[in-house]
Parts: sequence; C-alpha cells; structure tokens
Amino acid sequence: MKRTILASLLLACAAHSLAAPQETAQPHPDNKTTAAAPSDAAVKAAKYAVTTYRTAVVDTLGKLVSYNTVADPNVPSDRDPQHIAFKAYLKSEADRLGFDFADHGWVVVVGMGQGTERVGVVTHGDVQPVDPKKWKKSPFVLDQTSEPGKLLARGAEDDKGPIATALYAMKALKDQQLPLSKRIELYVYMGEESNWQPLVDFLKTHEPPQVSITLDAEYPAVVAEKASGTIAVTIPKTAPDAVPAGEPQIAAFAGGFFGSQIPEDASAVVANVTPALEAQIKARGAKQEGMRYTFERKGNDLHVTAHGLSAHSSKPEDGVNAIAMLADALAVRTWPNTTAGGVVNYLNELVGTGLYGEKFGAIAYRDSFMGPMTVAPTVIKQREDGIEVSINLRRPQGKSIEQLTNEVNAALAQWQGRNLELANITVRTGEPWVRKDAPQLPVLMNVFSYFTGIKDPKPVAIGGGTNSRLFPNAVSFGPAMPGKVYTGHSEHEFITLKQLLLNLQMYTAVLAELAK
Repeated sequence: MKRTILASLLLACAAHSLAAPQETAQPHPDNKTTAAAPSDAAVKAAKYAVTTYRTAVVDTLGKLVSYNTVADPNVPSDRDPQHIAFKAYLKSEADRLGFDFADHGWVVVVGMGQGTERVGVVTHGDVQPVDPKKWKKSPFVLDQTSEPGKLLARGAEDDKGPIATALYAMKALKDQQLPLSKRIELYVYMGEESNWQPLVDFLKTHEPPQVSITLDAEYPAVVAEKASGTIAVTIPKTAPDAVPAGEPQIAAFAGGFFGSQIPEDASAVVANVTPALEAQIKARGAKQEGMRYTFERKGNDLHVTAHGLSAHSSKPEDGVNAIAMLADALAVRTWPNTTAGGVVNYLNELVGTGLYGEKFGAIAYRDSFMGPMTVAPTVIKQREDGIEVSINLRRPQGKSIEQLTNEVNAALAQWQGRNLELANITVRTGEPWVRKDAPQLPVLMNVFSYFTGIKDPKPVAIGGGTNSRLFPNAVSFGPAMPGKVYTGHSEHEFITLKQLLLNLQMYTAVLAELAK
C-alpha cells in the first residue's frame, strides 16, 4: 500500500499508510550483503554524537512533540497554525545548529554542506490523532517519569524522535569536520499521515537526492511495503418495527478511532436481554485473552463496553481489536438484522477474530517474503443512513487489484444473499512496493550489525507504507528494532531513551559513510 504509480500511492496513503512493521520481520531472500565494520571516522563521529548530545536530543524531542501537528481536515498544513509554529521551531534549530533551511509549504528541507551529489533523510512532522484521556500526561508533553526509561508522547517514535536524532547526527558530523563530498538534506514532510498529494506535487519540480534513508519504519532496512486498502460498507437503517416487540436485539454498536489504528474501544447495547442471554455473553467475553468488559443493566437493556489494546493497523497482532472481540462476545446467537445487529452478524460471519481474512470468501493469501494480507475492522461510524463498517487491509504482492477487488465483491454478494443488502460499498487498495537494489543497503547492514551486535542482518518487508516510495533509491532505516512492538499510532506511543541514543549513533555513522 498498477493503475498508475501515482494512483497507487494516493490510494495507499488514503487509508493511511503508514509506517510500521508487519507481523514478523523476515529477511530478504535475494540480499547477499556481508556485514563489515564501518570506517573509524564514522564510528568516532557516532560515539561523539551520543556523548555530546545525549541530553540535547531529548530536549529537542520534547519541544518537537509539544506541537499538536495532527492534520486538521479543514485547514491545509501550510496554513495550519500548529504546523507553521512547528516549522518555525525547526528553522530556529537549523539556525542554531548551523544548517541552511528552506520552507516549501508542506515540505521543509534542512541542509548541510555543498555538492551536486546529495544524501537525503526522509521524515515527517505530522502525527496521528490521539485521545488525551488515555494518557497519563498530555500526549503533547514528553513524559520522562511515568515509565522510567521511556519517552512517552505522540510522535516520540513516529516520527519526531527520528527528526531530533537526524538533526544531531548532522551536527556531530559538522562538529567533527568530516571531509564529506556530498550534501546532506533532512526532509520533513507535514502530511505523511493524511495526504501524500502535496509531496507528490513537490517532487514534480524539486529534484530529490540521489540516495535517501527514510526514518519511519524499522531496522535493519525496509525494501518492501504492503499496500494499504479499505473495505467499507454501510448496514442500512431498518424500520423500528422490523423486530417483534420484546425480542432480544442489538440496539447499538460502535467502536474505533481512526482507520490505521487497531481499535481498543467498542460498545454495544443489547435490548430485551434475558438473564440467560446476559450470562452467555459474559461467559463468552471472559474467555477472550487481552479483553476487559464492563456490563451495566438499564431496564431490559444491557450496555456493554469493551476495552482491548490499540496498535498500528499494519501490525494487528500487536493489538487486541475491541471491535472484532466485542462482536465475537455477542456471537452467542444469530441476531435479527437490525442496523446494529447486521453489523455484528457481518463482522462475525466475514471477519471473526482472525487477522488474515480467512472467513472473507477467497480473499486470504500470503507472499513468501512480504507475509500474509492482514484484515482488521478499525472504525464503526454512525451515519444518517445506517452504520458504516471500515476494514483496513494490508496486502502483499501476489494478487492484482482487479483480482482482490473481485474476490471481495463476490464475498459481499454472497453475504448479502444470505442476510441483507449493503449500501455505499467501497473497495480500494494500492500496489505493494518493492525496492531490492538500493545501493546503500550494504552500508546500512554494516552499521546496523556493528552497533547492535546482530550478525548477518538482512533487509525486511513491512505492512505499512512510507514516503520511501516517492524518493529514488530510498529505503527505511529504523527507528524501531526488529521484533519489538511498534507503538506509533497507538495510545501508548513511546521510544526508549536507550533506543533513541542507539538511533543517534547509527544515523550518524550511516550519514558519515554515505556522504563521505
């Protein structure tokens, strides 16, 4: 996440994209890189960076996260006061650190050095929506005390931590006066989480660097990204007398926050519930791992609140999907197809609690390198004409858009034949992305192996999508370690201090090697 390259990119980011690892990072079978130690100059610069700027990098991160750079759907980034203030702070930092700065509206470029050959560092300054009630402190204050060793804030991992470390990696190289032959440019895009079109337009007239690293995914390097997609349907409103008076029914169902987040909240109202039915629902919910439920009787109605665990939707295995689990807890019977009852039946019959679409007709598939397609309901939206159910897809190579779309529509048609007619059916997806031949891969593998001690690292595929797709010879390099839970997009986003400082060392060494 081909009609055209541009269309695929826009579709991929519309459901958001994003930047996070897939369920298990897997080595690239075609990569033959052999790890070797980076140069003495690169290692010396990396050690200097972490010794000299270990406090400053945290201070800068604290200032970066203080700006609420969530996209406002009514105000473009280049006119958004928070985005403008964020960019003004970046300019002040660039001036203080001795770099040049160019503001192109949606994109800012912080540069160091001269030369026709350039090395790019691709990041983004916007962040995903956040629910402040779920945080111990404000998500726009860098919390260094609630969980010792962790730096908690919206953007700490995705993607303001990488911006801070890139700035000080560049500063360390400048201080050390390394004889670099290439210019280094840090790109900070302000719409990665919401709208890729301004970056596409910018790159039509702006010549990007010949080689770039994107700091928006995981190590050791990302050379393939699944395509993002959406299946959205509306369960139409039903007449008030569609169900006989007094019969148990689902009167309400809601859940989710935004499309690229595994939802941790969902709720339902079961009308005319009997004591026996209530006991069955409670017993089924109690068997689920990772879920917490609260139940409240109001007259003949049972109000159910479900709490799971949020995660990036490209890594559904890192979360506990409250929407899917609540529907499953209610699967003690087939419900009348009221609007909310139809939602529960639809979820249970076509999605279930699995992650890979096995129940959704014939859509499930996997790629030997990129892994399986993941299928996760993420948002239940109340509409005037019914309830919309949005399912987030992350699909690997192996099927065409046409084939997958036809398979989805076939499954929907079969379900409608057994149940009720759906409205506002939307099926969209982009193309997976693969870049196996980026020339900087040996350098990335060498630096990663040297600083982590992990032998013979190989590039990986992820479930998210990054702006690497738009830059020539760009691949992602961090900030997350392989095998670790990625916290971007969750309501518990953080980066550990240890990881932040390790990233600072690796970014310094990589830039020293690529720009020498």
